[in-house]
Amino acid sequence: MSAPSFDDRDGLIWFDGKLIDWRDAKLHVLSHALHYGSSVFEGVRSYGGNIFKLTQHSQRLIDSAKLLGFELPYTLEEIDNACIETCKANNIVDGYLRPVAWRGSEMMAISAQQTTIHFSIATWQWPSYFSPEARMKGIRLKTGPWKRPSPETEPVHSKAAGLYMICTLSKHAVEAEGFDDAMMLDWRGQIAEATGANIFLLMGDGKLHTPTPDCFLNGITRQTVMELARARGIEVIERAIMPDELADAKEVFLTGTAAEVTPVGEIDEHKFTPGEVCKMMMEDYDRAVGKWPAN
Repeated sequence: MSAPSFDDRDGLIWFDGKLIDWRDAKLHVLSHALHYGSSVFEGVRSYGGNIFKLTQHSQRLIDSAKLLGFELPYTLEEIDNACIETCKANNIVDGYLRPVAWRGSEMMAISAQQTTIHFSIATWQWPSYFSPEARMKGIRLKTGPWKRPSPETEPVHSKAAGLYMICTLSKHAVEAEGFDDAMMLDWRGQIAEATGANIFLLMGDGKLHTPTPDCFLNGITRQTVMELARARGIEVIERAIMPDELADAKEVFLTGTAAEVTPVGEIDEHKFTPGEVCKMMMEDYDRAVGKWPAN
């Protein structure tokens, strides 16, 4: 039996300042965000009842909105408290949160200065299904058909809904060929990221190399893993990485709120064996978020 649609579930959603029934959390078909992409969002995880790096996510949401030219009608503290309240109201212990803000329907044109800014938070259960051993098998990636744009083209450092259109297109294209996700290049042909996660390569020098986030999000999970790696004495290098350098990579993994730390076993014609560094980063991240294993 398939899971229920996301518009037909039991529970409460925080919507413009109050908790309402899940099924009543609706917006008008002429909302500016639907037509012009004027929406920003976050993906946040709760582990054991604690929301991991909540304030960092809330601040990024505020910053994302400013990059799109609007301000959220709530303070950082109010957003944090609303996320906590929504989790408690839905009895979420291990789960996912989706805060989202968007322009309303007062104007139906490119200009949108007079639109109301709406804000909501939904959360649902997301338990840990896989052991580190199962995750160590590694996922299969293929270079996607779309590229990350130049910072002069889009507000690339905003977690803006519209920027994910090319991610959906790329992921669909490679899934149709049996792959798990797409690796996205940027407009220069450099490795950028996966469709919803950052990428790390363990090279032959024993150092972790990761693309400089100059045209995509510097993920909060990415930053966490870099701190964990350095605490282990592993040097992390941020630089431009070309696709042909995959031939020299020993291990590859992705990082993200949803992906956590996910080993990669294949990208295009390149094969990798997830090894000790992948396992170490997975376990260190699990400990950092309060997830098993505990030691």
